[in-house]
Amino acid sequence: MSASPPSPTPDPEASPPPRLEVPPRLLAEGQVARIRIWDRATGAARTVRVSEDRLFEAPNWTPDGRLLVNADGLLWTLPVDGSSAPMPLDAPGLPPVNNDHVLAPDGETVYASANDFHIWCVPLGGGPAQRITHEEGIMHFLHGVSPDGSRLAYVRLDGRRAEPWTHVTIRTIGVDGTDDRAITTDPGPADGCEYTPDGAWILLNTEQFSTVPGHAQIARVRPDGTSLDQLTHDERVNWFPHPSPDGELTVYLSFPPGTTGHPADLAVELRLVEGRAWDEPRTIVALHGGQGTINVPSWAPDSSAFAFVDYPVGE
Repeated sequence: MSASPPSPTPDPEASPPPRLEVPPRLLAEGQVARIRIWDRATGAARTVRVSEDRLFEAPNWTPDGRLLVNADGLLWTLPVDGSSAPMPLDAPGLPPVNNDHVLAPDGETVYASANDFHIWCVPLGGGPAQRITHEEGIMHFLHGVSPDGSRLAYVRLDGRRAEPWTHVTIRTIGVDGTDDRAITTDPGPADGCEYTPDGAWILLNTEQFSTVPGHAQIARVRPDGTSLDQLTHDERVNWFPHPSPDGELTVYLSFPPGTTGHPADLAVELRLVEGRAWDEPRTIVALHGGQGTINVPSWAPDSSAFAFVDYPVGE
């Protein structure tokens, strides 16, 4: 999920809520956006592209060797090696997007959350965008696509409530916009819902296991909403779990203790879990970032690496 809360609508029966007018994030003075790759074989991260004027976010990794990112309300692609500048994706009809965009398994389609609260389908090769969701007054933030490409996992907020960001549930919906199902029912903050490669689980972060705000932990739940299990148990605030396509590793973003939400420009860590060893995560990258760093699935199709963005200042 991205952006900050819009102005609340006090009347819960009023609909639709105002359009989510959140200006694109901008780089601070002296700040850059670095698109980076963590390599599984070496355990090291390298920078492939540096932007001094545009704040890129949330890389996806395409089957044909490109990265898909967002900036200035647009989707952009660039070669994985950063050998040429990002180019905007031609998507007529697509409203300004945020950093919630996920590739379909076919490698030809991207689903994206836009600032009209809805999820859109866009051909990765360029072409007219089509809206997937249609329920007005509801805010949809996409995070996962099922391995068979038939369903989308998203974060649902009721924009008709006075404080929609305190009432969040995880749901799935067919890629044709039908058969919308509740996966979680707890109204507390939850986010980052992503299918495991075998489709057996949906990973997410949730505050359901604590009564103290700012204590999100990684969990998993069956796609039918059963068997919610807590996976991480530490003092840090853990978000956005991303399993590798081979199912052997999971990377997630870890904030300092007490962090509320997933803000930008903090000292954060990328942590890696091998197999099911959730009680033994290891920090593989420490960086300046948070929001925009790794909001969406960004593993290479062969599980050899993943992409992320950091935002250093004065380097």
